[in-house]
Amino acid sequence: MLLLWAAGAAPALAHGGGDIAAGFAGGFGHPLFGPDHVAAMVAVGLWGAVLGSPAIWVLPVAFPLVMAFGGVLGIAAVPMPRVEVGIAVSAIMLGLMAASGFTGPVSLAVPVALVSGLALGLDSPPESILLGEAVAMLIGTACGGIGALAMIAFVASTIARWRQRIILRVAGSWVAAIAILVLALRWAA
Repeated sequence: MLLLWAAGAAPALAHGGGDIAAGFAGGFGHPLFGPDHVAAMVAVGLWGAVLGSPAIWVLPVAFPLVMAFGGVLGIAAVPMPRVEVGIAVSAIMLGLMAASGFTGPVSLAVPVALVSGLALGLDSPPESILLGEAVAMLIGTACGGIGALAMIAFVASTIARWRQRIILRVAGSWVAAIAILVLALRWAA
């Protein structure tokens, strides 16, 4: 948020009814606006920390790139009904897997995270009609997603070393609970 303020960009309120700032700066901050988006990214980072070394370094790069690809598909007007439900459900699943301490293979971690990233990208395509601005926004979204998920993964991997991963498991249960609340609020509206 501080970087967006320093860059002079208006806040990107994609799901709050406001407009998204144009260009790279708007895309950079876009992954951090919306509780379902943040819950999904935190769940991916937590589960990557539970899985350990290979997953914790693959997921922060693969997730945002697939998220940007989903944004490209959103520009191409690929119809995806109720994709926000998929985001919340994937955050619930990943949060519960982190809370349970489930250590499946990395070959399972990457597809689950990629499906979550694709749903995130489909839910938030650039709203610009100019191709240059839309491309800059997609690049900014990928860079912001990589940065945010890398920070989440770093903090989660640091926390994973403490107290037999209890804090990591508690955080996973909180993320799952937040995603359940987001899903319930979406259904209530």
